[in-house]
This record gives sequence, structure tokens and C-alpha cells, in this order.
Amino acid sequence: MEETVVQAAAEQVASPAPAQDRGGRKAPFGDRPPRGDKRPPRRERIDDKPDDGIKTKMVQIRRVTKVVKGGRNMRFSAIVVAGDGNGSVGFGMGKAAEVPEAIRKAEQAARKNMEKCALSEFSIPHEAIGEFSASKVYLRPAPEGTGLIAGGSVRAVLELAGIKNITTKSYGSRNPINTIKATVMGLYSLRTPEKIAALRGKSLEEILS
Repeated sequence: MEETVVQAAAEQVASPAPAQDRGGRKAPFGDRPPRGDKRPPRRERIDDKPDDGIKTKMVQIRRVTKVVKGGRNMRFSAIVVAGDGNGSVGFGMGKAAEVPEAIRKAEQAARKNMEKCALSEFSIPHEAIGEFSASKVYLRPAPEGTGLIAGGSVRAVLELAGIKNITTKSYGSRNPINTIKATVMGLYSLRTPEKIAALRGKSLEEILS
């Protein structure tokens, strides 16, 4: 009799206690949590944004303040230039309460405002002057090996447009946004000999002669 009681007590101790849920009730065997970390692997983040070859460059970011009835609203303003290095260039501005969001908005606007400008093999086809407000930018073609002689925001626009050899000079206001607009307007005013011949209704040989 005593051996039977001892044997039953030993079996009860050796057997694992049934799983219980939060309410204290016994949980069936199939609902027990798996041993160890058997969670499925975290899904990798896939960026579905296509690589379109467009590069962007931030020219300026500053904090701006708007005075309203309730006080002052502090935000950030960003200026970004975008280009594919093959003659297409554009700029955009973005404003938001956080710096990354302002840059993202400016990049979207710059990509949307991109336009094609006429370029020659190594430089620009002819001289051009871009004006906007109190800013004026003079663009002059240069032979191969000269390099990109420009500074500030003008250099950013020319680099992303894909121009390798050029000489520039800025006059008047050096405000970055005005300088960028003047540079872009000067690039958009460029015309190739083929386009001039088509506009005049003449052949290319007649234009070049």
C-alpha cells in the first residue's frame, strides 16, 4: 500500500504541470507557446522607388519663423537642385516642421520642375545671361580642360546639369534662390544650331556659314 502511494506521488512530481492561461484555466496542448524564439523573421524593407539616375543636392536649409496671433511658428525651409547629368536640371523648395521632411518636399519639387537644356559636347553652345530679380548670371562656354569655374549655388546647378567646362560670373544679389533661378533661366535660354535652323526654316549649313 505504501509503495503504491509513493509511486503515484513520484509520477505526479515527474509529470509537467498543465499549461494555464491568464485566467487560471488549463490550456489545451495545442495552445502552448512554442519553446524558444520561433517567431517568423522580420520582413526586410523593400524600397520600391526606381533608380532613375537623378541626383539631388541640397543648396541651403534655414529656419524660418512665422508670427501669428498665438505666437511664433518655427519651421525649416530647404532648397534642393536635381539633375540627371545629361542636360536636365531643376530646383525646388520645401518647408516643414522637421528638416528631413523639408528636404523630401524640396526634392519632390525639384524632380517635378526638371526641364531639358541644350548643351554641346563639352560645354554650352553659346553665351547666355540669366536674370531673376536683382541677380544676374553670365554663362560663357569654355574649351575642354577648363573645368567648371563657378561657385556657390551656380556650381550646384551646372554640376547636376552635366556641364564639364564653363566660365561663369554672378552680378547683383547673391541670394541663393535668386541665383539658382537666374542660372536655370540662362540654361533654358540656350539653343543648339539644329534648333535655330529649324526655327528659321533653313539648313544647318546655311546657319553655320
